[in-house]
Amino acid sequence: MGQPVEQIVRRKLSDEVFDRLERLITSGELKPGDEMPSERVLMERFGVGRPAIREAMQALANMGLVNISHGERAKVLQLTAKSIFRQVDPTAKIMLSQSSDSLEHLKSARIFFERGMAREAAQRTSETDVCELREIIERQRAALGDAEAFISADIQFHTRIAQISGNPIFVAVSEAMLAWLKAYHTDMLIWAGKEKFTLVEHEEILARLAEHDADGAEQAMLRHLERSRALYMK
Repeated sequence: MGQPVEQIVRRKLSDEVFDRLERLITSGELKPGDEMPSERVLMERFGVGRPAIREAMQALANMGLVNISHGERAKVLQLTAKSIFRQVDPTAKIMLSQSSDSLEHLKSARIFFERGMAREAAQRTSETDVCELREIIERQRAALGDAEAFISADIQFHTRIAQISGNPIFVAVSEAMLAWLKAYHTDMLIWAGKEKFTLVEHEEILARLAEHDADGAEQAMLRHLERSRALYMK
């Protein structure tokens, strides 16, 4: 038998330009906040036409590596866990809208994650954390009857618990999952009458965090999320 054919695929010019521009950023030659070179400079540097430069620059923008503003030079962005999740937000929402299984998997993943966050936070909660979480609960109480404001405060409460960890990736994961779930919060159908349960449960979670009770915080979080799980429906 002959050797299998290993076909060499000719790459688009814009792909080559993309690789070189990406290296300018990853090597540190261009840093967050720096302006990218002009199209003309890049055309001369790489010996390619304007379409290849523009296509490569758009690919960088789609990855969140640069920001393109009309009439201005593209700027290198600071990559963070939050900015990376923002890049996948639209795609994640489409995936969830197409599959009820995906929504159930996300709800399960969120419960798994939040249980861990409660345990982690219980070991680290400071007086400042307690005060700020209490303020969020009071804002939520003041928002009774205003579903949008109430849900917004709900998201702030859970994200603030993630912040206690000091890990920005935990915070970004928390914000992303809550943002994706928010699109499926059917407040018109089954929201009425549920708000007061949420407030009591949030107070119980906070009490356990303030006492540095990891087991109690995890169980309080689990009870809260298992009850509220039904609020997120397609």
